[in-house]
Amino acid sequence: MSLSDSEISTSLHHILLSDYHYDLPKERIAQHPLEERSHSQLLHYKEGAIAHLRFANISDQLPSDGMLVLNDTQVVKARMHFQRATGAKIEILLLHPQTPSEIQEALQQHETCTWECVVGNKKRWKDQETISLNYTWGGENYEVKAAWKERAHNLITFHWAHDVPFAVLLSQMAELPLPPYIQREASAEDLIQYQTVYAREKGAVAAPTAGLHFTEAVFQEIDDRQIPRQTVTLHVGAGTFLPVKTEQVADHDMHREQMVLEKEKLQKLLPYAGKYISVGTTSMRFLESLYWLGDAILQGYAPEDGQAFLVEKLAPYVKRDQLPTPLVAIQAIIDCMEKRDNNRWVGETQILIMPGYTFKMCQGLITNFHMPETTLMLLVAAFVGDDWKKIYQAALDNDYRFLSYGDSSLLLPRKGNDM
Repeated sequence: MSLSDSEISTSLHHILLSDYHYDLPKERIAQHPLEERSHSQLLHYKEGAIAHLRFANISDQLPSDGMLVLNDTQVVKARMHFQRATGAKIEILLLHPQTPSEIQEALQQHETCTWECVVGNKKRWKDQETISLNYTWGGENYEVKAAWKERAHNLITFHWAHDVPFAVLLSQMAELPLPPYIQREASAEDLIQYQTVYAREKGAVAAPTAGLHFTEAVFQEIDDRQIPRQTVTLHVGAGTFLPVKTEQVADHDMHREQMVLEKEKLQKLLPYAGKYISVGTTSMRFLESLYWLGDAILQGYAPEDGQAFLVEKLAPYVKRDQLPTPLVAIQAIIDCMEKRDNNRWVGETQILIMPGYTFKMCQGLITNFHMPETTLMLLVAAFVGDDWKKIYQAALDNDYRFLSYGDSSLLLPRKGNDM
């Protein structure tokens, strides 16, 4: 899927970053989680009206005709502190695996793997220099060595001699990568609280934080109302925290995140196509990307068997006369997987959801409150329109806690939700 400028809507150039700014006082950024997950405040927005509730009672507010969709990615310890022979510290944060490229495979590698990383103190790490991280575990000394593979793209190759998977080494040697606006070291509390209770698939370096509010008791109430729910997997990358640096939003160098398609899960999603209540922006990115992947397949997009797919940043903004229904788009992916006798397909999405985007899959969004002038803020503004200003002002006026460990919202902008 390679798009030319002539195919893209010119209206995108009128979406300016400065229009999505608001003043967020530092004291409103939650530095610690609540002791009880579901005790957070819930801003309920429906068709322009706002109410202030508690998350524990969210089941009463969910549309009865929809399906709740949750991202089951699990945060891995991904921040490591290496040391040069001179004693200088080099911090490495894993982003995306390169060899092998699938996250699950990379985490199970023995002896060596290569990742794209964020590197702190990069200037002090020389081109041909190998740095190391030493750790004592179970009475044995472990050493992981790191060397540049491609400095310009921050590609680093790791080597270790012990016969253990990379995931096991990370669990012992690395730290939980809290967001940069939580200005403290990760604690034992974070190992539990910065993880959803339904996290299953290791691979994220940031939590799908809208899901942090859910408990088994909340799920039981949702089940009692017979609202179906389904998990999907999109591995959240550190790029979600990157600021947008271009005034014209469409010019932003959007990050990529790995998503895993499972045929069985797609079949369960199918009956509710277009009526999903997305738990978090990452689930929403998964669902909307699913639509555009299906559309691309219907237009002839056909990666070779075994090749990863890519949903491009501006794929939704191509000038088109006719588009498929959500049901048809998902069925196209299922048909493609069946044709290849493939029950699992891994690829990436770079989709940029910004004001002007027409949502295909989601009728509702459960999400926290986001930083101004970020892609997450743009996504919320795309979903609720100019009412994002009213919503965020109401949250500020009513002492809501912001960002990853903050309070929650349920956004239902469409008319006709069956309650």
